[in-house]
Amino acid sequence: MQAFAYAKPASLADAARAAGADGAKLIAGGQSLLAAMKLGLAAPEALVDLAGVAGLHDITVSGAVVKVGAMCTHAAVAAHAGLAAAIPALADLAGKIGDRQVRNRGTIGGSLANNDPAACYTAAVLGLGATIHTDRRSIAADDFFTGLYETALADGEVITAVSFPVPEKAGWQKFKQPASRFAIVGVFVSRGSQGVRVAVTGAGACVFRAKGLEAKLASNWSAAALAGATVSADGLNTDLHGSAEYRAALIPVLAGRAVAA
Repeated sequence: MQAFAYAKPASLADAARAAGADGAKLIAGGQSLLAAMKLGLAAPEALVDLAGVAGLHDITVSGAVVKVGAMCTHAAVAAHAGLAAAIPALADLAGKIGDRQVRNRGTIGGSLANNDPAACYTAAVLGLGATIHTDRRSIAADDFFTGLYETALADGEVITAVSFPVPEKAGWQKFKQPASRFAIVGVFVSRGSQGVRVAVTGAGACVFRAKGLEAKLASNWSAAALAGATVSADGLNTDLHGSAEYRAALIPVLAGRAVAA
């Protein structure tokens, strides 16, 4: 890796100010950024470490909303008793990300900002209709994920927390690549105040909602409602792990299993 400057601010204002400098890059858990730097795919002139910023590590459960600080690790999300009681599927998802080392270093905010096409949290955020809070504004999940590794975040904008509405029902299923444990296809389903939502990760360039499956489940919330359902393979990924057609076939199967779970 090339040489770079390093800053560890203690306040959100200082972090945002440092992140706004030319060539600066925010770092949370570093599970994606450091690997990219080692491979020469990223070469920031400065890293702004969010680990010391106060107020980004809290998880609160208040009424019908679970709020997770951006610097909460996957392990912290999985282990939080109040969160697990309110949204069991979210705790289950967090507890199955990567391996133990990744779960104890990776963060929800870093995962969302990176927006890997096979990330798990993106499906939970979109599938629950969550809201992403930053140092500047609040962004609905439907508006946040914009493309391959792209989000609605502006340069230097810092994710501070994610608010999840507590659903009536929710489930998560992932068909994982056994080495990386990323999702070849992952499906998060929920039913609640925002209606029925089905979010798919791993299958396309970016997490997306399966509207056809949502319509079927809105009429009949059961795995049986998805029997024989199909999803178009147009625009889905084809790689050494599976074709677009294979991924399309997996989506309704995993959605049905998520509903059953």
